[in-house]
Amino acid sequence: MTASPIERPVAQTPGLGIVLRVLAMALMAVLAAIVKACAERGVPVLQIIFFRNAFAFIPVMLYIWRTSGFGVLRTRRPGAHLTRSAVGLTGMVCGFTAVSLLPLTQSTAISFSAPLFMVALSALILKEPVSLHRGLAVAVGFVGVLIMVHPDPRQFAGVGVLFAIAAAAGSAGAMIAIREISRTEPGPTIVFYFTLAGAMVGLASLPFGWVMPSPGVLGLLVAAGLIGGTGQLLLTEAIRRAPVAVVAPFDYTQLVWAGLIGFLVWGETPAMLTLIGAMVVAASSTYILWREIGRSRI
Repeated sequence: MTASPIERPVAQTPGLGIVLRVLAMALMAVLAAIVKACAERGVPVLQIIFFRNAFAFIPVMLYIWRTSGFGVLRTRRPGAHLTRSAVGLTGMVCGFTAVSLLPLTQSTAISFSAPLFMVALSALILKEPVSLHRGLAVAVGFVGVLIMVHPDPRQFAGVGVLFAIAAAAGSAGAMIAIREISRTEPGPTIVFYFTLAGAMVGLASLPFGWVMPSPGVLGLLVAAGLIGGTGQLLLTEAIRRAPVAVVAPFDYTQLVWAGLIGFLVWGETPAMLTLIGAMVVAASSTYILWREIGRSRI
């Protein structure tokens, strides 16, 4: 029995992996900007989530067709997929809401606290031990979060900040769920069922206040799905092409893209405290990653 293409070892090309990761971060920044633009035009968050997931099926299904084949969609763990989807969609709803309420750079910066929440949740849910080094790194990281959410009071949007923090926690919870389910389920299977759940949840909100988008906004909504799905696949492919330790630090390039888009489209100027806090969180998260990679080699 031959292995499917997704299971065959892929030639490790770190340079390509880095390029794919940077491109994925650029697409995620564009996605956030589209979400913000659609929300400003009165489109409900759950309607945006429907389009984000429904049209993501196009790149996702093309990817599955060209790599693993559609047989990969068979699963014996529907309950696990449901749990992962519920946690992930909660984070997505909070994240999209935060983007609609906060400057693009600030909402992006706060999202970088997800690895810190992941360490805390791993200890609570998976009962993983937290070493002194990890504990101190998380503490420093949360100091960075406090710096970010305490900018100039005239620019402080308390509700938006709360949604951004909840989104980071939801993202961390989703990563823990993925860690557990990926022991038996391939990556394309997890992506497919999450995308399906997102489309269904978004569609279920149809009777509760969808709006008729203009042609321009409809184009943005369709683009959200295509860009979001493609970005997710680029993240997956980057990990296939290079080790996590090589590509993960480039996630922080999303802050550069978000800052550039925010400035060009909305005239946003990132608060200095937001940038300082983001650097503290980035340093803390990178240290945690470095420690984890080092432990895995022991």
